[in-house]
Amino acid sequence: MLLQGFDNLLFFVYLAMLVMAIFCLVDSLLRRDDTFVAADKKTKSFWLIIMGVTVAVHLFIPFFFLKIIGLIASIVYIVDVRPALIQVGGGPAGGRRGSSSDGPYGPYNGGR
Repeated sequence: MLLQGFDNLLFFVYLAMLVMAIFCLVDSLLRRDDTFVAADKKTKSFWLIIMGVTVAVHLFIPFFFLKIIGLIASIVYIVDVRPALIQVGGGPAGGRRGSSSDGPYGPYNGGR
């Protein structure tokens, strides 16, 4: 019974790793090519290949070591690359966000 609970836990951990890898793949697909260069990160094709291989490993290859490498690549993308891309190019479509002083209903001028 204890082993069955551990297997269920591992299933959900692997599922979370797969969902994170798919998120990174889709996010890198939606970004423009020039934002990767402007953010001084690797190219868009590099991240598409890395994330595509990560998703394929999670789906088809049962080696735990390779899944951990893919998890590290996903974490690097989420923690390092994605914030730099957002800072340089805005949202996934490259839209412009407001300034840092904008509140939920418009610019905040400090009560002036």
